[in-house]
Amino acid sequence: MKLDISKITMGRRKRLSIIGVAAAVSLLVGIAVPQAQAAVGYPKKPVGTELNLYNWSNYIDPALLKRFTAETGINVNLGVYESNAQMLAKLEAGARGYDIIVPTDYMVQIMAKKGLLQRIKRTTFPNGANLKAEFANPYFDQGRSYTIPYLHGLTGFGYLKDKVTTNPTTWKEFFAAIPSYPGKTTIFDDKKEVIDAALRSMGYKPCTRSVVQLQAAQDLIKSIKPSLNTIASSGNIGRLSSGTSVLLMMYNGATYKAKLANPNVVFVYPKDGMPLWQDNFAIPVGAKNVDNAKIFLNWMMDPKNIAQASNWAGYNNGITGSDKYLLDAMQADTAFTPTAAQMALGCCYGSMFNCCQ
Repeated sequence: MKLDISKITMGRRKRLSIIGVAAAVSLLVGIAVPQAQAAVGYPKKPVGTELNLYNWSNYIDPALLKRFTAETGINVNLGVYESNAQMLAKLEAGARGYDIIVPTDYMVQIMAKKGLLQRIKRTTFPNGANLKAEFANPYFDQGRSYTIPYLHGLTGFGYLKDKVTTNPTTWKEFFAAIPSYPGKTTIFDDKKEVIDAALRSMGYKPCTRSVVQLQAAQDLIKSIKPSLNTIASSGNIGRLSSGTSVLLMMYNGATYKAKLANPNVVFVYPKDGMPLWQDNFAIPVGAKNVDNAKIFLNWMMDPKNIAQASNWAGYNNGITGSDKYLLDAMQADTAFTPTAAQMALGCCYGSMFNCCQ
C-alpha cells in the first residue's frame, strides 16, 4: 500500500509529547543552539575510517552494518536511544560525538528550527534520486534538505488469538479487554500514544483541548493500570511472542517479528484510528565524520541495502526498487503491508486524514 508521507503531520511511536517538548525546552533555557551548517557536495572518498551512528535500539541489522564496513572500510560505532526526547536532550545539552541520528518526522522540524541539523544537499548524492515520489517532499523536510527516509510504520495493538478470544478490533475493545487479563497486558510508556489511544476509544479526537475529554482519558488509563504487566515501548516483541503479555500496544513491524516466533500473534489496525510515523537519517551539527556519514546515507539509499534493513526490522521503506528485494512472506503479511482499507484508518496528530477536523 502506498504511503503518502507528504500528508503525515505528526505521527510517531515513542514521540515526544507536547507536554514533554515544553518540559525539555524549559529545562534547557539558556543553552546556546548552534546554527545549521551550510550544505556541501557528496564526498569523493572516505575521510578516516570511523562513523558514529546514534539510532533507536534494536532498529538496524548488525549484519548490514558489517557489510557496509566490508564494502567501504568505514567502521560503524552504534549508540542507541529509546525516544526522540532522549536524543534531542542529549544533542541540546552539547553532545557532539554523533555523525548520524534517526529523528522521527515531527522531530526533524523541531531540530531544524533549533539549528541542530546540517543541510545535506541530497541531490548531489549518487543514489539521491532513488526516493519514492511520496517520500521526496514531506511536510517536515520539504525538498529533503536535512534528511533521507529510513523506515516507516503505524501504531496499533497486538494479541495472542489462542489467549484473547474476544478478537478486539478497536481501541475501545482493547481497553475494555485489559481487566480480563490481569498481569498479562502492556501499554507504551509514551504518554502521548496512550492518551491518544484512550481518547480514540471514547470517540474523541486525539488533539482535543477539552479538559472534560482529557480527564475522561486519564480516568480510563488509571482504571486499567492495576491489570498491567508492563508499561514499556521496547521489548514487546518478546513479551508478545512468549505470552508474558497477551494483549499489548504494538508497532506493526514489531508485531510482524513477534509473529515469526509465534503464529498466534495478531496485529490490529484499530478501526477508531491510529497514528502514522516515519523515521529519517540526518547529520547533526557538530558531526566529526561528515563525509563518512554521507557515504553511509548514500549507501542506505541503494534498494538492496535498505531492503535488508526492512527485512530485518519488519518495517517498510521509502526507496524505489527495494520492493523486489523484500521477503515475499513479509510483503504478504498485512502487519507489514496494510491494505487500502487499513491505511485509511491511519492519521496523524495534525489536521490530515480527518484526524483532528
